[in-house]
Amino acid sequence: MSTAAAVPHAPEALPQPYLLFLGDTVEPGYAKTAYGLRDWAPERCLGEFACPGATVSTGLPRLTPAQARAGGARAMVIGVANPGGRIPPAWVPALLDALQAGLDLVGGMHARLSGIDVLRNAAIAHGRRLIDVREPPSDLPVASGRKRTGKRLLTVGTDCALGKKYTALSLARAFRERGLDATFRASGQTGILIAGAGVPMDAVIADFAAGAAEFLSPDADPAHWDVVEGQGSLSHPAYASVSLSLLHGSQPDVIVVCHAVGRERMLGHAHYLVPSIEETIDLALRLGALTNPAIRCAGVSLNTAALDDADAQNAIASTAARLGLPVADPVRGGAAFDRLVDACLA
Repeated sequence: MSTAAAVPHAPEALPQPYLLFLGDTVEPGYAKTAYGLRDWAPERCLGEFACPGATVSTGLPRLTPAQARAGGARAMVIGVANPGGRIPPAWVPALLDALQAGLDLVGGMHARLSGIDVLRNAAIAHGRRLIDVREPPSDLPVASGRKRTGKRLLTVGTDCALGKKYTALSLARAFRERGLDATFRASGQTGILIAGAGVPMDAVIADFAAGAAEFLSPDADPAHWDVVEGQGSLSHPAYASVSLSLLHGSQPDVIVVCHAVGRERMLGHAHYLVPSIEETIDLALRLGALTNPAIRCAGVSLNTAALDDADAQNAIASTAARLGLPVADPVRGGAAFDRLVDACLA
């Protein structure tokens, strides 16, 4: 049994299994909710549905809402996390189709499903639910800066949507496989959908954001690990604030820096260059020392999805040699990932 304190905030019990909605998305990085559910909760995902013009696919069967409902689906989940968390008018007919077919709608956007009149009226007419999971607790505290018991690891990124969640989930699982008491702490809508609880950090009022990170990783047994899902990037022109709040509030003993091989420009902000791994490590350690002077970097999680196996192994090895730190792609696993886990626990 876990000795960690439970996070007293979970979304409404979600109707399962799901049909994943991809909207009209053409940028794979914006479909991270759909990919995350496919990879970490495959037993809950029956298929996918998209608007005309979408070019992104999870590889799941393409089903209409009616076909999905006939196959046992109980809800359609919006699998997109676009800039600003918008629900464009072009999506509304597809969302109405799902309600009419007998599916509830689950959203993790900043825009609330329940705030769209036509959806709210249709849900009432068809006896369906509109469930918004990007809703933070109402009683979050201002951060205290008090050092809490237990151990904490935070994933930190050079950019958005490049593997912070996958890395945190992989490390939490690896810790448990080694017999350790470890909890994945979700800080975004996809992680919350996977874990069933968490705090959507980017929906928290700024003054309470670091306090929300403290709330997310409460006092625990000294041997317990909270593996906290990072958000954004400390160098991102739009999302650095949520990254800094997580860093200060989670007070990590260990950070793992996440980077995507070949990405040179910030996602959605191409006029900004992605910082180097070295710059990111230095910045995170300097800023993180405010609330945990003992903070250290255990290594690097390298997203090599764009490479074949040989090139990926070369990139991992050359990056490790350059940095003098363990480097691994958690999705590929292997000895390199074992070394990264060793370094986190050292």
